[in-house]
Amino acid sequence: MDREQEDMQFLGLFAILKESYKIIKSCRKIFWQIKLTPILPLTFIFLAHLEISNLLFEEIYRTESEKVSTRPGTKRYINLSNTLSSEWIKFCLFKFAYFTILFILSLLSTAAVVYTVASIYTRLELTFKKVMSVVPKVWIRLMITFSYMLSAFFVYNILFLLVVQFSLGVLPDNVFVGFLFNVVLVVYVMGFVYMTVVWQLASVVSVLESGYGIKAMTKSIYLIKGNRSVAITISFMLNMSFVFLQYAFELLVVEGGSLEAWKRVVLGVVCLVNLLTLFLYGLVIQTILYLVCKSYHHENIDKGDLSDHLESYLGDYEPLIEKDVQLEQYRV
Repeated sequence: MDREQEDMQFLGLFAILKESYKIIKSCRKIFWQIKLTPILPLTFIFLAHLEISNLLFEEIYRTESEKVSTRPGTKRYINLSNTLSSEWIKFCLFKFAYFTILFILSLLSTAAVVYTVASIYTRLELTFKKVMSVVPKVWIRLMITFSYMLSAFFVYNILFLLVVQFSLGVLPDNVFVGFLFNVVLVVYVMGFVYMTVVWQLASVVSVLESGYGIKAMTKSIYLIKGNRSVAITISFMLNMSFVFLQYAFELLVVEGGSLEAWKRVVLGVVCLVNLLTLFLYGLVIQTILYLVCKSYHHENIDKGDLSDHLESYLGDYEPLIEKDVQLEQYRV
């Protein structure tokens, strides 16, 4: 990364995308190793979960259909009810296991990529073994930040459901209420995207600064100010790309029964490779966006002190005081 931090505040949307690509290209080997270690299992499990979920749900649907057409109170009806309960339990256990593994791998991937990009920025000597030795320690900080963000998302969604319930249950059914509901829905989506951006930037803060949890969330909200439109646009583009690949996989592979088996396999591999690249690219972009936001607020990151902070993960980690990482503002 050849840019001085003072110049990074002027990077726009396409410049951030270009800078992220250059970072990956400059250290191809180590990013490939990261791709194949935490990110490949993450991508594979995500796509496999779509296929397995579809198969499990088809079983539930068939059993439910048979139960509906069976006379209540008969032995067959009771057996179908028991089978249906077992299938739902199996489905829920699978989902719980999937989200647990996805959660662990996503945090490990975030820790590895953010640490790697920051090490490249500070010109630290970097090896894959070093990155992997740091990841478990950084993962704990990310887990705490994620827990707080998950709580915030939970409260936000509950409030939205309460508003929807009030609109449907209390207000009269007319054109104005329909319009009001659409407005609330748009506001909800905008808020959800903004919270996603806060979470993504808070993850970077948790790795590169002393604060994590609520402190990282608060710092993330502050850093986004002034670059909100760029941050939201980047998040929207990445999420839309993710949704497109997911939809393509479900349409062509999961539900592509009319296609020959080898074609489904090839399409599945294409989706896997593209999703793998998207995960890596997105995490690098988040880190570059953090540096851009820091520069915009004239918060100088001294490469020497950031290097010390990163190196501290290699020993017994001791929380750094704020001035060790968060240095004085520079003048432009």
